[in-house]
Amino acid sequence: MTISRSLIVSLLLPIFLLFISCTTTSTFSSPNDGNIVECLLNYSEPSHPISNAIFTPNNVSFSSVLETYIRNLRFNMSSTPKPLFIVTALHASHVQASVVCARIHGLQMKIRSGGHDYEGTSYISDVPFFVLDMFNLRKIDVDIESETAWVQSGATLGEVYYRISEKSNVHGFPAGVCPTVGVGGHLSGGGYGNMMRKYGLTADNIVDAEIVDVDGRLLDRKSMGEDLFWAIRGGGGASFGVVISYKIKLVRVPKSVTVFRVDRNLEQNATDIVNKWQRIAYNIDDNLFIRLTLNVSNGTGSNIKTIGATFRALFLGDSSKLVSLMNETFPELGLIPSDCIEMSWVESVLFWTDFPDGTPTTALLSRTPQSLTYLKRKSDYVKKIIPRDELEKIWQKMIELQFPAITFNPYGGKMAEIPSTEIPFPHRAGNLWKIQYATNWNEDGTEAENRYINLTRQLYNFMTPYVSKNPRESFLNYRDLDLGINHNEGKNKSYQEGRVYGIKYFKENFDRLVDVKTKADPENFFRNEQSIPVFPYPNKQQGFLDSM
Repeated sequence: MTISRSLIVSLLLPIFLLFISCTTTSTFSSPNDGNIVECLLNYSEPSHPISNAIFTPNNVSFSSVLETYIRNLRFNMSSTPKPLFIVTALHASHVQASVVCARIHGLQMKIRSGGHDYEGTSYISDVPFFVLDMFNLRKIDVDIESETAWVQSGATLGEVYYRISEKSNVHGFPAGVCPTVGVGGHLSGGGYGNMMRKYGLTADNIVDAEIVDVDGRLLDRKSMGEDLFWAIRGGGGASFGVVISYKIKLVRVPKSVTVFRVDRNLEQNATDIVNKWQRIAYNIDDNLFIRLTLNVSNGTGSNIKTIGATFRALFLGDSSKLVSLMNETFPELGLIPSDCIEMSWVESVLFWTDFPDGTPTTALLSRTPQSLTYLKRKSDYVKKIIPRDELEKIWQKMIELQFPAITFNPYGGKMAEIPSTEIPFPHRAGNLWKIQYATNWNEDGTEAENRYINLTRQLYNFMTPYVSKNPRESFLNYRDLDLGINHNEGKNKSYQEGRVYGIKYFKENFDRLVDVKTKADPENFFRNEQSIPVFPYPNKQQGFLDSM
């Protein structure tokens, strides 16, 4: 009987790694001496050589490979820490080799899929590191008969939507509206889109996954166990392993959906319209999602600023039914038939991303964003209606600061029906909408960066009375290092630091995530600036109590 090399490696790997863990770190060379690259080559399967996937700074393509998936220009500066090398995995075995060799050499590994991490934690670090880039692993296998699809982590949402539309015009997937976002980070962090009131979060629609764990094993849902499967659907996959692919559940959509965009400002009674939006957006028909974006714009007079309110909607139905529904529940907006556009669901993705009218759906296959800027994002959750007079105070503050824009994403519907512990994402019933604070700028330099970030923080602080408390909740996929940074300096300190931001992202689910992490990755190999820590004590309950 012939035994394959890969089978031998899978059988001996746990024993080998146990030997490694019992050996002093002085046994291994510094990660800077290049021996880790030799390790990768040695662990490469002959049928899937890794050499073509390794880019060192001596390679002429190194900079372009690194910069292609940097979506925030704040982290594409000459002063930005650079990786020692990049592995652009072409096969699951390359991911396995990367994990094994990084552990051998004590080198931090950052995992990147689409590069939209707002704080760049998937491709920068303050310690020596390399990047495992998943963009080559982007196979999408759609099965309409079972209404599922296997999607590799390096695929983009736009690619997923397009491949679904190739097979069916009555199926879609409830994920984000930005087509260049990578599947890996979006799904593992929870993910949401304009069908969440109908179908829940992106992560609510995951039915299986493949992950490379800390021992280099390739596991599916059955072999990883339900606890780990629970954790990587909203708890951030990069804390637990490298997710190779997800199996997603497709959802039904009409052949024709309806969209609209209506703009109003203060001179057009925006305050009363926003006030009414607050009362109906979260409990209107589940087929209707109306996003509200507020920004500072020019008024009718010279040098006069006003608040612009943009209402953008997706309705899973025809325009006549939508206009009737709006006239009944939200007449203040003044929606008329000419505001509505009927189109296929996949075409609606282009509308929501502000592609020009008539753009072919093949544009969803482009992995290049429409624009790149310097940016800062923060998030909040609202549980109580904001009184009308308080809205006017918010307008005054926004006009004073000029930045950032605020986006309200309504909840209710399916989001209020799913228990807060079903997956790690806890922000369910009780939330009326989620806020995103978004500041973009195009000025170079630290001075401009500090100024715009400070403006964002000022508005965030001003909003304190109107948002959730104890904890002030935040959304993991809107990564915000202002909430706390884990320096991963010893288990006790790591847990204490991790709890600061972890409670805000995960609430009551945080300690369960720590428990899963402690079992799956006890030495905290998979870590980043806001990763899930391990419990500092053998008795996890004692660690929990000491942290209070």
